[in-house]
Parts: sequence; structure tokens; C-alpha cells
Amino acid sequence: MSVSNYPEFTFFSRFVADIQAGRKTITIRDESEADWQPGQRLALFTNPELQPFGTIEVLSVKAVAFEDLNDEHARQENMRLPELKAVIRAIYPELPPLYVIEFTLVDA
Repeated sequence: MSVSNYPEFTFFSRFVADIQAGRKTITIRDESEADWQPGQRLALFTNPELQPFGTIEVLSVKAVAFEDLNDEHARQENMRLPELKAVIRAIYPELPPLYVIEFTLVDA
């Protein structure tokens, strides 16, 4: 249940500190989680605990091919490129169409 009027958006708990510190400024998701619009605010919750931890504003949503992921994407995820690609493969083994959701934290 949301603690705000914003749609809910989840991140694995291990990413909370990086998001709150501004070190993680994008997330890469499949098309089922990419239907957001620039300017839209989302209430953040941990996955799987569903603990609230802040609010983000979507800056952009752009399609990206797995093979086009680069060091800049990794930097924005606060990872190295091999780690980022391994995480994406673990979450999305079939490598569906992917989307980069760029955001800024507006409330922690």
C-alpha cells in the first residue's frame, strides 16, 4: 500500500543506499515497467519487503539494446559494466527489450 498518491516503484533493498546518496540515477527495466513519463513521480519501495524509502521524479525513459549498454550506463547504476550486464542477465535471462529510466530523487 502506497504512503503517497504516487504510483509505486520497487528496487531491490541493496540499491536503497545508492539511490538515497544520488549514486544510482537510472534503472534498467523491461517493457512491463517502462510505461512512465518524464515529470512523473513514483513512490519507492524495497523489493521484496515493500518498505517505503523515498520518491523519485522520472527524467526520461529510453529504449536500449543489451549490447549497447556502456560504461556511462554502468556509472549511472553505480556499477562496473560487467557487473551491470551480469545483474541484467540474472533478472532478465531472456533479454527482452530493455529501457533506461533516468530519475532524480526528490524525497528520501
